[in-house]
Amino acid sequence: MTELWNDLLTCLDLTPAADSAPDPADARTGNVVLEGANQRLEYHRLFGGQLLGQFVRAAQLTCPEKSIKSLHTVFAREGRADEPVRYEVTRQHEGRSFGTLTIVARQTKGVLATASVSMHAPENGPERQSFPPVPSLLPEESRVDFSLIPWETRASSDLNDLGTAAPEFDMWMRTPTVDEALAPALTSYATDLHLIGTALLAVDGYCQTGNGTAFTSAVTSHNLWFHRPFRTEDWLLLRHRSPLIANGRCFGRGDVFTEQGDLVASFAQEALLRLPAEVV
Repeated sequence: MTELWNDLLTCLDLTPAADSAPDPADARTGNVVLEGANQRLEYHRLFGGQLLGQFVRAAQLTCPEKSIKSLHTVFAREGRADEPVRYEVTRQHEGRSFGTLTIVARQTKGVLATASVSMHAPENGPERQSFPPVPSLLPEESRVDFSLIPWETRASSDLNDLGTAAPEFDMWMRTPTVDEALAPALTSYATDLHLIGTALLAVDGYCQTGNGTAFTSAVTSHNLWFHRPFRTEDWLLLRHRSPLIANGRCFGRGDVFTEQGDLVASFAQEALLRLPAEVV
């Protein structure tokens, strides 16, 4: 766990590219270009969660006086793990309260993904939310290890079950102690992992481990909204729900709560999901 955790933190430590300003926050016009290392995984492709986390960090480094409000990402092609990713950041607008950025993730073969990012300076105001109470933290017996998540997780159900169930999945997570500024990036990383598996809970005989053999899947777009400041070394509940599989795609959405029940983030994802014709 420690090796994967340190590897991920290294990937989130973006550095200015040789053709960019030394300090991204000083480049008030034009492009900021940053570079990020890749995770050392067992396959040659990049995990989309890495790109999401790096998009978040690129936005934070470009506008450090504001917090990330939303991230809307479209994935164009798979990336290779043997080449760093360049993040080309363009300020579309930056005012006192809000900022808007466009970020392109690129390798030599072309664009990997694009992101539209909205930033917001902290403001005071009333707080209200309308959600049922959050269930209690799952017990230690519910602990489960996911190969791409290098921190403690507990799950409500088994995403590898080949039977049928409601397409709903709850996962509690808690990272080691880390800078609060990394919370949006680490949470973005985690939200990319389980929505396709959640959709497959409703399909008899299929689970997330069959990608590339029993079916074909790939994330095509992923969106996040950050509502309140939070920390990831405190327990967070990620609630996944997938209401639709249609036209060779699946759609899912979710929310992130603190253990006290505060809604701190929301996410949604569309993915390619090609199942055999007899399943439809």
